[in-house]
Amino acid sequence: MPARTWLVMPTYNEAANLERIVRAAGSELEGCADHDYRILVVDDNSPDGTGAIADDLAEQLGWVEVLHRPGKEGLGHAYRAGFAHALAAGAELLIQMDADFSHDPRYLRDLLEATSNADLVLGSRYVPGGGVRDWGLLRRAVSRGGGLYARTILGVSVHDLTGGFKCIHREVLETIDLDTVRADGYGFQIEVTYRALRAGFRVVEVPIVFADRQAGTSKMSAQIALEAMWLVPRLRSWHPDGSRRRIDSAV
Repeated sequence: MPARTWLVMPTYNEAANLERIVRAAGSELEGCADHDYRILVVDDNSPDGTGAIADDLAEQLGWVEVLHRPGKEGLGHAYRAGFAHALAAGAELLIQMDADFSHDPRYLRDLLEATSNADLVLGSRYVPGGGVRDWGLLRRAVSRGGGLYARTILGVSVHDLTGGFKCIHREVLETIDLDTVRADGYGFQIEVTYRALRAGFRVVEVPIVFADRQAGTSKMSAQIALEAMWLVPRLRSWHPDGSRRRIDSAV
């Protein structure tokens, strides 16, 4: 029987984190999933040896798979490739998660439990009980301001549109036609959630505390932030059909 739950984890230069995060996530999934699961590492030919570490883990752990890509093409490209692989293998629930411990594996149970009454579950920093840790004032202001900007322009009530810790039912990705998602970087997170919302799926937010990475180098850049800002007003013209829905927040 194919695995029902797949955790898709893009990596680029995450040698310092990968083994610990894969084992920690696997331990959580083992404890909360009542069915088979897989962790798919999608590596963009990391020069620091992340791909080789992933291959070693796949040899040791039967629930790890690795998808090697030829080079760094961006977060959206990595997720599209990983989701396509998991869907082809029979995935029904797909989790997306960072590889640097910014997303604490202990929240996996909360995300999975919330899928019983939601089509897409967001791990949210900006609902009661959520938050961020080890961020400076400027980064907090940029994140909050960017979220408010996107919510206002798109006319939705979701609090954490740029959040990358999600659990998604297969039907959502099939309905929104994943191959046609245009955005990359953090804009990918906005577009997937917005398209799910416009298609009428129920989206809920569960609180998480987001911690800044302790090892490795952040992939965030001014270019990525600007892309997300540029993307937001264009989403409404790219996807003009469908009624606007409100996103429920679970706290």
